[in-house]
Amino acid sequence: MTQGRSIRLFLVDGSPNGLLTAEIMNWTGHALTGPRTRLSELVKRPECSRTGIYFLVGPDPDNTARPLVYIGESDDVAKRLKQHNQPEEKGGKDFWERVCLITSKDQNLTKAHVKYLESQLIALATASGRCGLKNGTAHEYINLPEADQADMAFFIEQIRTILPVLGFDFLREPATKAKSEVPSAGKPDASPVFELRLPKYNLYSKAQEMDGEFVVLAGSHAKAKWTGDAHGYRNLHEQLCEDGVLQLDSSGLRVFSQDYGFSAPSAAAAVIAGRRANGRAEWKVAATGQTYGDWQAAQVDEEYDNIDTDNV
Repeated sequence: MTQGRSIRLFLVDGSPNGLLTAEIMNWTGHALTGPRTRLSELVKRPECSRTGIYFLVGPDPDNTARPLVYIGESDDVAKRLKQHNQPEEKGGKDFWERVCLITSKDQNLTKAHVKYLESQLIALATASGRCGLKNGTAHEYINLPEADQADMAFFIEQIRTILPVLGFDFLREPATKAKSEVPSAGKPDASPVFELRLPKYNLYSKAQEMDGEFVVLAGSHAKAKWTGDAHGYRNLHEQLCEDGVLQLDSSGLRVFSQDYGFSAPSAAAAVIAGRRANGRAEWKVAATGQTYGDWQAAQVDEEYDNIDTDNV
C-alpha cells in the first residue's frame, strides 16, 4: 500500500472559490491557485514576483471530455499573467479560467530550473493524454547539471502529487504505468478482471480498477460508432477514436490500442457499447459472473463486518 502523505491547504480569504495555497511536508515547493476572476488579487501575492512555473487551465471547446492547458515559466509570473490576461488580438489568451503557480519557498528555483521544468511538464502532459495543450512545439531543455536534474525530478513528483488535490488531473500518470502498482491477482485486495460482452456484435472487453480509475485493458473492443441518443459520453467516444485510442480492426469494431482509464464503470461501458449504459450492471467479474455493483457491495459489507467484529 502507498504510504500516506500530508498536504496543507489554506483558503487565503476563507472562501472555497477564492485563492488557495498548498504545501507538502518536507517539500520546498509552494502552490498557489485561483480563478481568473480573482487575478487582480493573485498577482499581488509575493509568490507571483518569484521565479516559477504556471498552468493556465480552461475548457476545450472542441472536446468537453478534457481541459485545455498552457504551461509556462517566468522570472516574474505576475508580469506574464498580466500579458496572458490581454485579449488574444493583443497577444493574450482567452481560453483559461483558472491558474496554478508553483514556486519555491526558499526561492532557490532559477531560470534554468523552471525552463527545465517547463520542458519536462509539457512532455508529461502530452504523454498523459488527459488534456489539450495550447503550447506550441516544446523544445527539450537539458542545460542543467546532473545533480540539479535529479532535484527537479523530485520536484516534478511533488507537483504531480499536489495538482490532483487542487482539481487538476492533467499530469496524472497514464493507466498503463499505474498498472504495475496493482496487486497481483492472487492477493485478496487485488481488483478482479471484469468483462463486458455484447454477443450480438461479437464484442468482448476486459477491465480492472487501477489507482482510482476503471481501466479498460488494451485489446478490448468497442462499437465502431456511437449509436445511442445524444449523451456526454458520445464526445468521449469520438475523441478516443480521433486520438487513436480506439482503432478500427478488420471485424468492423474498434479495439483499444492501449489501457485507458475512465472515471467510472458506466463511462467505460457507454463508450464500449456506443450508447448509455449502467456499468455497475453490465460489467461482470470474469471468474464468477457477479456484477460490478454486487462485487463492490460485497467489498463494503466485508469491511464493515470486520470493523463491527473489531469493536465487539
